[in-house]
Amino acid sequence: MGELSEVIIPIGGVLDITGEVVMMMLIVAVVAVVSLIAGRSLKERPGRLQNVIETGLESLEGFFTDLLGSKKCRKYYYFLASMFIFIIFSNYSGLIPGVGLTKYIKAPTSSLSVTAGLGIMSFLFLQISALRHNTRHYLKHFVSPIVIMLPLMLLDEIIKPVSLSLRLFGNIFGEETVTEKLYEILPIGAPLLMMVLSLLFCAIQAIVYTMLVSLYLGEATEDE
Repeated sequence: MGELSEVIIPIGGVLDITGEVVMMMLIVAVVAVVSLIAGRSLKERPGRLQNVIETGLESLEGFFTDLLGSKKCRKYYYFLASMFIFIIFSNYSGLIPGVGLTKYIKAPTSSLSVTAGLGIMSFLFLQISALRHNTRHYLKHFVSPIVIMLPLMLLDEIIKPVSLSLRLFGNIFGEETVTEKLYEILPIGAPLLMMVLSLLFCAIQAIVYTMLVSLYLGEATEDE
């Protein structure tokens, strides 16, 4: 766990396949298949699968509405909800028996490269959304109340994705590392206890990440 991700299938350096990439592919495939199945069998009286999905999506919508308001929630819901779903699936994937114990399959968010990618994507989304909402007001806030604030405001924008990436990586990597070490010391009992605690821990990390992105988004798109 402490070393860099081992390459499983080398593809020119940048596109190398690692255990985290394998798990990301599996997560995307599972979410896509479930979405297709649920989308093709929509009913006025929902079945069990449709009911679970609708309840989850409505809960997410209520969560983001409380943070952003109904208008902004409708506008940015798909991005925020997609990010939440990916992160929570990635976090919980580390609880699957065997995941993280070999180089062939690892929890994506236990890798700094993955969380850094999420941070960069969040950063770009925040900047684009702010510029599209009110370009003049957004650019003006970098030099308010005085021009000398420009370097500090620029640094603040850079720190946001960095802190998001490091916070998510550090927490999930730490949890994965502790579970692995407990497994080596006491294979029965201790790792199971850690995994039970992780059920709550992984959800909290997904909530905190998307909550912070939502708050940053609300600030970036505020009206004059």
